[in-house]
Amino acid sequence: MSDEVTLARPRAKTREGTVVSNKMDKTAVVSVARRVRHGKYLKTVVRHKHYMVHDENNECRPGDRVVIAETRPMSRHKRWRLSRIVEQAVQFGGIEAAAPAGDAQ
Repeated sequence: MSDEVTLARPRAKTREGTVVSNKMDKTAVVSVARRVRHGKYLKTVVRHKHYMVHDENNECRPGDRVVIAETRPMSRHKRWRLSRIVEQAVQFGGIEAAAPAGDAQ
């Protein structure tokens, strides 16, 4: 009897962040903030990191809150893909404000 062991692929990492730029074709820059405790002063500090994200349909805009997932390398800098848009940024009069993605206006 041969027992075949099927190894499940580990679940992809996900992060939630805000779209900073979408000026490239099929690519967006997402800023992800995380809170860490400072080693010496023990104060909580917010650290930011920018991720290049693959956006196949060019559907995200600056100011949108999105969830990104880790994927295979798409290019030199892209290792993340757009998973879903949590909240879309509403633009009116040149000023951006965030509104939930499910609201129809």
